[in-house]
Amino acid sequence: MNYAFLYEQEFALPEAREYARLAAYSIIGFFVSFLLAGPQLLVGSVVNALLVTTALELRNWKLLPILILPSLGVLSRGLVFGPFTVYLALMIPFIWVGNALLALTVKKLYLADSRNYWASLLAGASLKAAFLFACALALNYFGLVPAPIVAAMGLMQLVTALLGGTISRFSAKTGIARALPL
Repeated sequence: MNYAFLYEQEFALPEAREYARLAAYSIIGFFVSFLLAGPQLLVGSVVNALLVTTALELRNWKLLPILILPSLGVLSRGLVFGPFTVYLALMIPFIWVGNALLALTVKKLYLADSRNYWASLLAGASLKAAFLFACALALNYFGLVPAPIVAAMGLMQLVTALLGGTISRFSAKTGIARALPL
């Protein structure tokens, strides 16, 4: 498999700015659940916007922290402020893979293969939602997670990924992404 697509960017950034954005996006990714502490629709949409934006702006390994930190932030928030659930802890590795499916699919299809942005987003969002739903369903079958976790890992994941991708596209199209001083 050719991994050259990992080096693609929607627009070129000097290396120092790329690292500055990596730091800023990592901090935002970890603390978004602390700052918003709202419903999954809000927090999930912001996290998915961050995932897609990072996939389009940063190269190579720099996407990794954004795939991982938001779910660790949610877990930490639960440990600090409650309610911590073991169910989330069980889902975290699957969430990381789901995040990677979204971000890497959009990056590959849109940037490397020059496909339509919206088709790329729909493909990535669908893969993420289907993967998370299947994993949650399997864990539920074995009695490891309750039905509400399965529900949260289904249609809601598709909706928040699509909303996040829309926010990311709006940011790119209006010039907000390029204008950031980072």
